[in-house]
Formats: sequence, structure tokens, C-alpha cells
Amino acid sequence: MVANISPDEFRTVDDGRNITASIVNDLGRAIVTQTYGADHPFPTEAELCLRYGASRPVLREAVKMLTAKGLLLARKRAGTFVQPENNWNLLDPDVLRWMLERDFSIDLLIDFTEIRMSIEPRAATLAAHGASGPQRRAIMAAIEQMFAADRGEADALEADIGFHIAVLEASNNRFMRQFTDLVVTTLRFSIRRTNEYKGVPRASAKEHKRVADAIVAGEPALAGARMRELIGGALELLLVAGNHPLRP
Repeated sequence: MVANISPDEFRTVDDGRNITASIVNDLGRAIVTQTYGADHPFPTEAELCLRYGASRPVLREAVKMLTAKGLLLARKRAGTFVQPENNWNLLDPDVLRWMLERDFSIDLLIDFTEIRMSIEPRAATLAAHGASGPQRRAIMAAIEQMFAADRGEADALEADIGFHIAVLEASNNRFMRQFTDLVVTTLRFSIRRTNEYKGVPRASAKEHKRVADAIVAGEPALAGARMRELIGGALELLLVAGNHPLRP
């Protein structure tokens, strides 16, 4: 038997979730930008409830979520403390986004691009080996969007991101697919930066199409090599801009 739930009850649940998400976003950004830390203790539960006009259960859920991200440590009868940066979960898209939103760090983009170098070429290799027909079409549709962006008919950033998501999906590797949110988060920052360093307004559709063509043609080694070359070019731009020596 299904219980009768009024629209007002649904609204209360939705509002609670929205409030929790808003508190998590606000406090997470404050922690990452060092509003709270060793010199500025994290507020008490009562202070936060008053500040956000939220109930204790809502506030506790927000703190629980931030604790899961490695930002906070709650101790019974001792309070809640901000964790050092080494304890933060950098593979959490929210944490990564907050870090990228604070004072710009090219070193952070370099580190993440290094991770992409170890994952996306392999994803392209797997996609060339076993992508389904619809997955291959999704990759080519993303390429078409990139060319449309070159003509001013589509959003260049979204088209570029769409291509990389399509390749990760086409890898058919469940762990690589989990990497999608992180890639999206980082690309929103890194694409604009690398394009600025290249002196062009958008990424090259032709360079991306070389990867797509190898995937669609079913050439795993070539697809992986071309994806490595594509991301390696972005990494090289970041290293030069950050005054770092080039890496093998």
C-alpha cells in the first residue's frame, strides 16, 4: 500500500535537500579558501543552525557530507575541526571545484592533467577496441559539435567536454566512467586556460577528430597514441606557463 503524501510534504523534503546542498557548498568553499582553519575554529552546531536558519538534523547531514569529503573531523564532546589539506578527498568533484575556484593554481591543473594522461589514452584505446555503435556515434556527434563551435554555432567548451565524456563512456570501464565528473569539473577551468596560452579562442576540432577517427576505425593503439598526444599538448602548455620543466 502506498502512503498518501501531500505536495507540502514533498516540498519539505526537497527544501531540506536544497538547504543541505547549499550549506555544504557554502561551508566547503569557506574551508577550502581557509576562512576556517587553525587560526579560525570551525563554528559550533548552534552557531551554524542560527546562521543558516536550519534545523540540527539538516546541519548534521551537511557536516556528515563534508566529513566524507575529508574536510572535517567530528569528535564527540570535542567539537568539529577542519582537516589539513592532505586529508581532503581531491577525487571528489566538489572539493576539486572549490580548490580551482580559490586563488588560481596552475600546479593543481598540472597535477590533474597528469592523471588524465594516465586514464584518457587508455579509455580511447578501450573505446576503439569495444565501443558500441551508439557510443561511436556519440563520439562523432561531439566532434560535429566542436566543428559547429568553430563556426560559432555551438558552445566550444561544452562541445569539448562532451567529446571527452563520450570517450570515457565508450571505454565501457566502470571505473573510468566514474572519472567523468572530475574531468568535467577540471575541463571547465583548464580548457579556457590552455586556449589562452595557445592564443586561440577554442580547442582544435581537427585534433580531436584525429582521436575520434581512430576510435571509430577500430584502431586501439592509434586511438590511445592520439589521445596521449592531445592531452600531452595541453600538459606542455601548462608546464611552460607555470615555469616547470617539461616532463617525459
